[in-house]
Amino acid sequence: MDQNLTRQLLHQDTEEKEALALLLERHLSRQEQIFVQKTQMGNTQGYLGSVSLEWLASRVRFASQLPLFRRKYDPITDNIIRDAETVEELQQRPLDWSRQSHLAQYLAVVRNHKFPPVLVVISSEWVNDPHAVEWGSERRALVSVDDFTSLDKQDRMGLINIGEDYSIFALDGQHRLMGIQGLMELLKTGRLEVYNKYKKATGSVITIDDLIEEYHLDVASLQSLSQEKIGIEFIPAVMQGETYEEARRRVRTIFVHVNRMAIALSKGQLVLLNEDDGFAIISRRLAITHFLLKDRDEHDWNPRVNWDSATISNKSTVLTTLQALQDMAEGYLGDKFSHWKNKDKKNLIALRPDDQEIEEGLEDLQELFDYLASLPSYRQLEQGVKSFELRRFSHEKGGGEGNMLFRPVGQIALMQALGFLVFRKEFDLKSIFEKLIYFDEIGGFSNMEKSQSLWYGVLYDPMKKRIQVAGKKLASRLFIYLLGGVNDEFEKAEIRQALAEARTIKDAATNQEKTIDFQGKFVKPRSVGLPNIL
Repeated sequence: MDQNLTRQLLHQDTEEKEALALLLERHLSRQEQIFVQKTQMGNTQGYLGSVSLEWLASRVRFASQLPLFRRKYDPITDNIIRDAETVEELQQRPLDWSRQSHLAQYLAVVRNHKFPPVLVVISSEWVNDPHAVEWGSERRALVSVDDFTSLDKQDRMGLINIGEDYSIFALDGQHRLMGIQGLMELLKTGRLEVYNKYKKATGSVITIDDLIEEYHLDVASLQSLSQEKIGIEFIPAVMQGETYEEARRRVRTIFVHVNRMAIALSKGQLVLLNEDDGFAIISRRLAITHFLLKDRDEHDWNPRVNWDSATISNKSTVLTTLQALQDMAEGYLGDKFSHWKNKDKKNLIALRPDDQEIEEGLEDLQELFDYLASLPSYRQLEQGVKSFELRRFSHEKGGGEGNMLFRPVGQIALMQALGFLVFRKEFDLKSIFEKLIYFDEIGGFSNMEKSQSLWYGVLYDPMKKRIQVAGKKLASRLFIYLLGGVNDEFEKAEIRQALAEARTIKDAATNQEKTIDFQGKFVKPRSVGLPNIL
């Protein structure tokens, strides 16, 4: 009897599922309806479902095109015009159209791509018609703008009408919408214009042929992308009982809140989370494994890496930042693993390297940092000297050595030079560091703020008395020269001239330009020479 009862229950359950499937199939076959689940947060009711990328691109418009923004809408850039009326209410950053080509490519070439759901507002023509029958006395809505048909007694799930009579606008996910529209354009026409942030064409174009050739894609897989599903949540433009102004305020508030709560990640956090950039992957692994950088179980130990910020404060005990480590890794290994970089000439994105390459890159970087740790400046850290004592300039509070090896810009410049010498010129790393150790011993990295330093005017601005990042390229060229990597006399003359220009300042009293030599005297630019090669 138990077995018969079990069979009857299973049969009944199967019949009910089949009946439900037939019912849903009948309703879902209608293009103007989608299956959704009701959501409720605060006073806002919504409906969560999914739609195809093709549908989203064709039916959803940008928030700036909502009627409540229309008078302040720029149809060229799809942005809201900032003025005294809108600046207090609208906190969202303007759309950056330079991101479209990268987002479209991400969907096309990254196999495990994923976009979060898009939040949209659904509206109808009667919302902006004050004489519509849907508005009652005091212009309060007699009905909600959403047409929802419940399929359960608790009113939790059902079908929402998204027919052509309804207008739909993205409140959150506008750059996702932009990227999806770019993908659809690429699939339909075979090409995608690359824009700058203000939606002006740059003259570059990405083509389907570029993607197929570069990433070994097939046409069928690309075309199937249009039918992929993305999550979408609808909120009604007007809810029953609201006045027009109450509805407008509610929608605007949600628009502001969802964008204000989306806090941008710091540069360090982006490196920490990046699983596609090979340089980001090996730099964070280096930060937790190499003895010069990793944390230690010592009571007086201070962290060596700033994991969040891209800058180092005056009192900080860190040696470098995670962002700088990524730049150092790219500077050193960029020539060996050039395919790890974004292919800027074609506006194509780079994909994650294979594990074997990542291990090889990490070994190369670890070897380099073993040599770096042998420099006298860095050995002082093991003797208890704090990094800020070595980093600060002598004129700063507390004083310091003014050592460029404790500044991210100096670290990156050195790495770029070493990468050029090792992987282009095929210099021996051991021989390079024998020279650098000597250079360090004679104070070559220190006292940047003094005229006898090679880095005075290059990485140190004598007028503003601070680091200047703009001198990084020249600093790298000077390292290459010092280490014997420049043989061409014309190139040496170029470097000498650039150094003289870097050491030229404008006299505030006379408004005349004066060039400072290594003895601190004012001389003619041609009198500034280059130091001897190490």
